[in-house]
Amino acid sequence: MLALVQDEGTKVEQLMALVRQRIERRALVPGARLASVRAMAESRGVSKSTVVEAYDRLVAEGAIRARPGSGYYVAAPLAPLAIATVDGRPEPEIDPLWMLRQSLLTHPDTLKPGSGWLPDSWMPQPLLRKALRGIARGADLPSMTHYSSAMGSEPLRRLIARRMGEQGVEAGPDQILLTDSGTQAIDLVCRFLLEPGDAVLIDDPCYFNFQALLRAHRARPIGVPYTPHGPDVAAFAAALETHKPRLYITNSACHNPTGAALSAAVAHRVLKLGEAHGLLIVEDDIFCDFEAEPSPRLAAFDGLDRVIRVGSFSKSLTSAVRCGHVAARPDWIAALTDLRIATSLSGSPIATEFVHAALTDGSYRRHVERLRGRLEQAMTRTIARLRPLGITPWIEPRAGLFLWAKLPDGIDAIDVTRRAFAEDMVLAPGNVFSVSESAGNYMRLNVAMMEDERVYPILARALE
Repeated sequence: MLALVQDEGTKVEQLMALVRQRIERRALVPGARLASVRAMAESRGVSKSTVVEAYDRLVAEGAIRARPGSGYYVAAPLAPLAIATVDGRPEPEIDPLWMLRQSLLTHPDTLKPGSGWLPDSWMPQPLLRKALRGIARGADLPSMTHYSSAMGSEPLRRLIARRMGEQGVEAGPDQILLTDSGTQAIDLVCRFLLEPGDAVLIDDPCYFNFQALLRAHRARPIGVPYTPHGPDVAAFAAALETHKPRLYITNSACHNPTGAALSAAVAHRVLKLGEAHGLLIVEDDIFCDFEAEPSPRLAAFDGLDRVIRVGSFSKSLTSAVRCGHVAARPDWIAALTDLRIATSLSGSPIATEFVHAALTDGSYRRHVERLRGRLEQAMTRTIARLRPLGITPWIEPRAGLFLWAKLPDGIDAIDVTRRAFAEDMVLAPGNVFSVSESAGNYMRLNVAMMEDERVYPILARALE
């Protein structure tokens, strides 16, 4: 890790503050062993005597305690939790919401190979600045002060419709509603279609925030085992018979967290089963730009009849300007628009003008092409560097930023995550993605974030 900064108090005081912060954030729980004096000194770039003094002062405070011949352990009791899970029970130490909170940490020293986005240095900074300057010089001044139209910018909706057509999904601008994000789009769909207690199929494993959203809507998530080609068709059929679900929420391309892609055969079977059981499908397609050749899409085969397609540009353009969209049947879009007005009135015209300006600039296409190449190279390097640690890929994805990786036998991903977090590195253990908690030996890794050389020594220590 980076050395401590000298102008922010003494190094001893900074180390003490670091340990206190980890205890408060529950990265270190009562009874947890602190990094050894040697390991802490190496990771923070300080002398062993500095670490010894910091630990001794923390012992004097009662925050930690020393065990002769064993090391230092957390003694401080935990403060009451400030946030509970949606159903009111105390939240687990590491769950989907914990993952989101830690991934959103902005401390510059925090490594995030468990996050779901690209490093800042990979994003098109010149293009973003150019788009901002263009908006500032724009002649359409009312858009800088007025609400947006109910469905959002028509030029951007037309552009999104054209881009969807390139992926085989036919839709007109009247079938597209702009939202503040892909997450808000799914939230609106859940508000529109779900009642408390409804069963909803999700992949097992799946993006962890699907579970958090469904808990917020008091729905019942039902996991279906995921394969390298899509959901297990036999298990999918059995779940339809047993649970009579209202929705199925999935990623078809660059699947989160596995990196898999849906096959045409599985897509056809899923759609036929869904039609027979009155199932509606939400296809979250926010990673579509990472594919050079589009893989099969449920929305393309279905024609947006029973499939609702969700997208955004937060992964490939910027997450700082929130803009997503949902595409569906015109009558559903009309109802979702009314729901959008009731819950948030309208979106940001500045955000939609910004996204439209960036997407229509020729450099965006070149940026995406470079991203695909960089991600392919990062995937290859990451897999090669993980093998000596005994970490093996579930599959080798052909596109995207996620690698679903199996840890050595007998290693629990939650334990590895806790140890890594104690060294300011956020990992994504398998069970936060698994509703059945059957992925305790797996981890989702972001290959773009794995390019940082500091990741591998910390990961090796966490595996010990």
